[in-house]
Amino acid sequence: RFGTGGVGLVFGPVTALWFLAIGLSGLNHIIADPEILLAVSPHYIVAFLINSPDVAFVTIGAIFLAVTGAEALYADLGHFGRKPIVLAWLAIVFPCLLLNYAGQGAFVLAKNGVVGHPFFEMNEGWTLIPMVVLATAATVIASQAVISGAFSLTRQAVQLNMLPRLEILHTSERQSGQIYMPRVNMLLALVVMLLVVGFGESSKLASAYGISVTGNMLVTTVLLYVIMSRIWKWQLWLAISLTVVFAFIDVGFFASNIVKVFEGGWASLAVAFTIVLAMWTWIRGSRYLFEKTRRNEIPLDFLA
Repeated sequence: RFGTGGVGLVFGPVTALWFLAIGLSGLNHIIADPEILLAVSPHYIVAFLINSPDVAFVTIGAIFLAVTGAEALYADLGHFGRKPIVLAWLAIVFPCLLLNYAGQGAFVLAKNGVVGHPFFEMNEGWTLIPMVVLATAATVIASQAVISGAFSLTRQAVQLNMLPRLEILHTSERQSGQIYMPRVNMLLALVVMLLVVGFGESSKLASAYGISVTGNMLVTTVLLYVIMSRIWKWQLWLAISLTVVFAFIDVGFFASNIVKVFEGGWASLAVAFTIVLAMWTWIRGSRYLFEKTRRNEIPLDFLA
């Protein structure tokens, strides 16, 4: 409630320390097996998709959580702007994630695949407890990005008259994007508690998360086509070609996750349906009220 700027002063250094820590933990195992860096080449996944399409389809749905969180980058553009997000991603986040994932791969290969939780198991000795503490802090901090994104998107929906007016508190004298919305914050808290109690297991919650993120990416691709064709005035063939490329990837991810509907994915679809229904009801009701008001207006000619 004190603004994302004040929160960033506290959370920023902790987040930077978290990424540096996971990067170093992975680098330690990469040094022991540097050949793992060859996994960066995309031809391995292409060969896997061609040679084992059935297994690959299921595997993609499982590993997709590795890229979740990227959608929050776009949601937070209204708060932080493009430059700091791009700089943080290219300079810290992406390199450290790559080092950590590669390090986990090297660790699993060294253990002949007999590993339960590679992320924590590869941090042996005195580093384990600090890593658990950092992971817990990073989890709390990551939720702040989602909350900030929810505030930003809700405000935009209100400004577009897609949702009823809600209280918006500006927490910064310099940045218009730094806001706090009490009702949205309370709603998020209630929904999160219901989801945690209802699911009980993180694996079931992961199924819901995968569907929501892939659905978000697919909708973003559709909206990108609208922007390219109507706002940027691109040639139709160019807009369609680029959209097909992105849609091909997004549909593949979405299809691999949609099979998890009965494992918990139904929650994401239910929440999305509820939000769409609320927005559709508000838009339709506002339009009906406007038309009725216009019909009951007294003509200015009559007053003259």
